[in-house]
Amino acid sequence: MSQPTSSPRIPRLLETERIYLRPFETTDVDDYFPGLFDPEMRKLTGTQNSFTRTQVERFVENAGQDESRLMLLIALQENDQLIGEVVLMDMHAKNRSAHLRIGIDRAEHQGKGYGSEALLLMLDYGFGICNLHRIELEVYAFNERAVRTYERLGFQREGIRRDALYYNHQYHDAILMSMLEHEFRERHAPGQMTGPARQGN
Repeated sequence: MSQPTSSPRIPRLLETERIYLRPFETTDVDDYFPGLFDPEMRKLTGTQNSFTRTQVERFVENAGQDESRLMLLIALQENDQLIGEVVLMDMHAKNRSAHLRIGIDRAEHQGKGYGSEALLLMLDYGFGICNLHRIELEVYAFNERAVRTYERLGFQREGIRRDALYYNHQYHDAILMSMLEHEFRERHAPGQMTGPARQGN
């Protein structure tokens, strides 16, 4: 009797024991598309527009060709389920800076530390591989859980963009936060993050 063949291992760019980050493929659009209409996620990200599947597919294709953007999906190690995305974008070679964005797409996966793990992986990659000096992000003031997470990881508040977002009949402030390379290294010792090359497999 022939032995069953195992399915090919899904490529992993970065990983921890619980999650891994991998590139976005056009075949992922069907799983990704419904999350763009989740009411809570739309509020947290300040999403005001609607999108068609074709628009999302075209965006993914273009993002893959954009050298200033690294867009990775977050998946669970136990079952390969996609739970969100983390993105380095607007990477500027001369300034060695970039903007960071993350989203965990379902309430059942939030509050479990997956976002923090994904952020640390991407920060480690941004500072250690992409040679960035500064990584910044914006978070809306009403998203207090995210603000606490960013501060716990070592992001510093730099300022507030007042009334930056109009959503649900109200204006909301946006908080600008950033981390510099030496701040990351002082807080998160090198070698703590794991990727295929560091794991030796």
